[in-house]
Amino acid sequence: MTQPTDIRRDGTRPLLLDLFSCAGGAAMGYARAGFAVRGCDIAARPNYPFPYRRGDALAYLAHLITTGEIRRYAFVHASPPCQDKCSLTVGTNRSQGWGGTHVDLVAPTRELLDATGLPYVIEQPNGRAEIRKDLTLCGEMFGLGVIRHRNFELGGWTIEQPAHRPHRGRVRGWRHGRFYDGPYVAAYGNGGGKPSIPELQAAMGIDWTDVREELTEAIPPAYTEWIGAAFLATAALGVAA
Repeated sequence: MTQPTDIRRDGTRPLLLDLFSCAGGAAMGYARAGFAVRGCDIAARPNYPFPYRRGDALAYLAHLITTGEIRRYAFVHASPPCQDKCSLTVGTNRSQGWGGTHVDLVAPTRELLDATGLPYVIEQPNGRAEIRKDLTLCGEMFGLGVIRHRNFELGGWTIEQPAHRPHRGRVRGWRHGRFYDGPYVAAYGNGGGKPSIPELQAAMGIDWTDVREELTEAIPPAYTEWIGAAFLATAALGVAA
């Protein structure tokens, strides 16, 4: 991969396209790493901290490819919905006898990302989503108050998997009628001893939104700050594919 050209920059920063951007957890990490970020999400995201387009992320990506505007960007991050393969959803569906009714956009997202010719990341939680687990990150690696394992498929570039750090204890909350204390909060749901909004913000390293749904869906910015810095380092060395 060559260095990003001027058209792929905003001032001195390479441009990054953040698809399925939610409230900007991933985006903030990439910005801290040195990118200028532009987001896209189908839902209204007034708390998103960077320039943002509301609309279907895949339709927008297809438009950028067709028009050639995708060449403005140096890198793409995507967190496509895949709740039918998420471990939490799968377990709940099985226990309740429910069918899988959630969408899985991983494969069409990958197809379009490959068509861009750009290096990219596809992020997914633990579960059955069909992505390569080129990288798995955990809150304990960054000293956070959440465990929140996330898997990342890397397209067009590679980095080494960092060592996983042993967890220091349990996730705080109620389990089967018993309360367990621990150094981590549960960054999902709204009952069973779940954290307050300030506790969740502190644990995730997110202070620009106080909407619980956005916080529980977010990637801790520390994850993508690490990924973004690693990519920029490999690009500077000319070793990204």
